[in-house]
Amino acid sequence: MAGKARIPFDLPTRVEKPREVGLTNALDGGLGLAEIADTLAICGAYTDVVKLGWGTAHLTPNLSEKLALYKAHDVLTSPGGLLFELSYWQGKMSAYEAFVRDAGFTLVEVSNGSLPIPEAEKAREVERLAGAGFKVLSEVGSKDADFVMEPEAWVAAIKADLDAGAWKVIVEGRADASAGIYAPGGKVRDDAVEAILSSGIDPDRLVFEAPFKPQMIYFVKRLGPNVNMGNVPLAEVLNLETLRLGLRGHTVEHFHAPGHESAHEPGEKD
Repeated sequence: MAGKARIPFDLPTRVEKPREVGLTNALDGGLGLAEIADTLAICGAYTDVVKLGWGTAHLTPNLSEKLALYKAHDVLTSPGGLLFELSYWQGKMSAYEAFVRDAGFTLVEVSNGSLPIPEAEKAREVERLAGAGFKVLSEVGSKDADFVMEPEAWVAAIKADLDAGAWKVIVEGRADASAGIYAPGGKVRDDAVEAILSSGIDPDRLVFEAPFKPQMIYFVKRLGPNVNMGNVPLAEVLNLETLRLGLRGHTVEHFHAPGHESAHEPGEKD
């Protein structure tokens, strides 16, 4: 059939959906149904989770239709962390749980990047929500660009959330790569990343926020094609997949130059 032919390249091995590693956690900041449908027709096979960012789930009038569209493409949806944080601060957690259940979310995000919730209390909420039947993404790190989290604090908070029952832990980077594991301007804080990766934490349990091409390239080269990445604009999912497979100039030599092992087993790290 026309359009079905493919060049039989030797490419890095990618886990197929449904997958536990190599996740792409994309960002929906208020997209319309037609735009989502058009985009997922191209990149649905490469999209695992979509976060409805910045509290937009609270304002979206056709929320049920949006979630049904993602579900039809086997994409998990999360209402993001801000609704959790505000509900916790205002003592409205019962209403929050009723909202996410009624909307049809099975995945929730527990964070403290915008409002000061102590790490121990956040971990307790992870444990409580996981016990209530939710799949929980926790997030570690502040959205305050002026706050520099010490490497050992990153490790302790991530371990606490995983021990509490988090499915994965998101490593904060913000949607503009300006905070958390990034210095202003988007440069990776190598000391924090190295501390996390050398701590014994399984990288497959982590989701590194990588909203722009330079951050995507860094983590693909550092951890291989099956690194979990988040805060990826939905429109950039297909471009990220080209980076994962060495089908883009920024990673083609990394994966395909003579002497470089291009085929990676699931979860294998560079």
